[in-house]
Amino acid sequence: MNFKKLLLPLLFVGLQQHVFAQIKLPQLIADSMVLQRDKPLHIWGWASAGEQIKVNFNGKSGKAVADAQGKWTIILPAMKAGGPYQMSLKGKNTIVLKGILIGDVWLCAGQSNMVHQMRLHALRYQKDIDEANFPQIRQFWVPTATNLNGPETTLKTSSWKPANPGNVLEFSAVAYFFARDIYRKHGIPIGIINSSVGGTPIEAWISEAGFNNFDAIKASIRQNKDTAYIAKRAKEQAFEYGSYGNDLGLSANPNWYQEDYEPNGWRRINIPGFWEDQGLRNLDGVVWFRKEIDIPAELANKAATLLMGRIVDADVFYINGKQVGSTSYQYPQRVYKVPAHLLKAGKNLFVVRVQNNGGKGGFVPDKPYKLDFGGTKIDLKGYWSYKVGQISKPAKRTGERGPVNAQSQPTALYNAMIAPFKNYAIKGVLWYQGESNTGNAREYAKLLPALIADWRQQFRNAALPFYYVQLPNFGDVSYLPSESGTALVREAALKTLNIPNTGMAVTIDLGEWNDIHPDRKQEVGERLALIARHFDYGEKQLEYSGPIFQSAEIKGQEIIVHFTHTGLGLQAIDGAPLSDFAIAGDDGKFVWANAKIVGNTVVVSSPDVANPKYVRYAWADSPMNPNLFNKDGLPASPFRTDDF
Repeated sequence: MNFKKLLLPLLFVGLQQHVFAQIKLPQLIADSMVLQRDKPLHIWGWASAGEQIKVNFNGKSGKAVADAQGKWTIILPAMKAGGPYQMSLKGKNTIVLKGILIGDVWLCAGQSNMVHQMRLHALRYQKDIDEANFPQIRQFWVPTATNLNGPETTLKTSSWKPANPGNVLEFSAVAYFFARDIYRKHGIPIGIINSSVGGTPIEAWISEAGFNNFDAIKASIRQNKDTAYIAKRAKEQAFEYGSYGNDLGLSANPNWYQEDYEPNGWRRINIPGFWEDQGLRNLDGVVWFRKEIDIPAELANKAATLLMGRIVDADVFYINGKQVGSTSYQYPQRVYKVPAHLLKAGKNLFVVRVQNNGGKGGFVPDKPYKLDFGGTKIDLKGYWSYKVGQISKPAKRTGERGPVNAQSQPTALYNAMIAPFKNYAIKGVLWYQGESNTGNAREYAKLLPALIADWRQQFRNAALPFYYVQLPNFGDVSYLPSESGTALVREAALKTLNIPNTGMAVTIDLGEWNDIHPDRKQEVGERLALIARHFDYGEKQLEYSGPIFQSAEIKGQEIIVHFTHTGLGLQAIDGAPLSDFAIAGDDGKFVWANAKIVGNTVVVSSPDVANPKYVRYAWADSPMNPNLFNKDGLPASPFRTDDF
């Protein structure tokens, strides 16, 4: 008899029994959790095979026996909003969960604009942060994880956090303002499950079953399950990177940021601005900037806040030879605290080391650049001196591919960040994503409905509310009618309103031409809340949307555009003539048009188009001035008639 072969299975069984010898719960089922009101409550976990589990909660109880794999599920009856309550779970061990609320749970998902925490927008929302005292608003942050092979059963470690000035810094800003608005209006506990990852395409969030009508994507999923393929790709490099020598600013003695360094060979440059726009070409690498700033005697030795806008890509900031802050990537606002006693009366040396990895490097325009003492501000814009510390070599292509980026692959984020809690009852979904799909915008019109159908299937709710954000304006303004991938993604969102129990927050007025992460997150959250308040909280008379294109009729040289959601009537929000309407004939060549409000319609015409056939509104990455609103203060959605 081969005792080794006999021993290994027995050892494996023993290990299994040891692992599940006591009740184990998923991350979401924990202290301070928010459970969904008015729906049966699924409580699940693991134990040893055959172990009997009993749950007591809010006067109700349930029993289960763990199956051969140690899994168990108990379904408690639906309950009304309330709390806090305790939950007792008893098997071979006893677990008592405290501080549980029953209310509404919203799954908030997408990419970076849903990720963006309150701390990244503290300049605008400091008062909201300071006054965040809502113990019945709680967030569960789902840590980033991926799986290319199939659904996970557990999440990485996290916990439920109530909204207070400390915790709220890590809340999604959009989700927080949504929850706060609902809570203030209705007093219902609100739970936020935030499962979002920056820079991710919609494909990564859909389950394998959701791609039944996408043959190419299904083939990619199968390929990604081949561990040998993934391992081979991991060893490949598409590009070879390098630099010409070390950073001179750090290798010099003294370093370029030190006060006893004597500058030599520095040149003048304007801040803010990108160096490629100021005479420096083909420069990726490290550039140093310095300027002497005069500090009045009355401000010396006082603490201050340094605001340096946004910097592409990474920076380290020094004042008088001391580091006061650093940021490793381009998107956050640069807000650094300057300690008391660092600033002196008279000249102070300000030095910033900027590393640019590709594209235009430098300081993003139209952002704050100043030293703020509370009441007194010192402007830091203007001419600085610069010197190149290190030049990156041009990237050399060494292969056609490279390592597989799991976060961008179909199913990877669904498997690891949604599937583990698909049994958790939720009220609905808030979705803010699309920036990463502007390159395949036409397919997005199929992918967004596929995501909705998939999640409704996964959460076993065919009518699951699904409310989403239509992308805001971003990028250079084009002063001629043009095509736009972002506009196509917006159109996909608009068309998806044909699916029941969906809603769209239009944000075409809330973006920033120079920032893919615009600062005005409160309006986004509150516009999503308007939709939920109308559909889910009984405010049926509430106008929750701006004007939505309904139809267009051609009368002679004019096109008359009809809208739904005109509310109290149409208006140009700034009192100026309507902007951003374009018109075309059979040739499809669009020109800017004259547009005027007539009742609840907009009449569009152009002397250059005798026989108009098509009309577009705000059809651009960043429209010039999309000023059509209803009198309820909500913007009209961009649209076109040439592809409907």
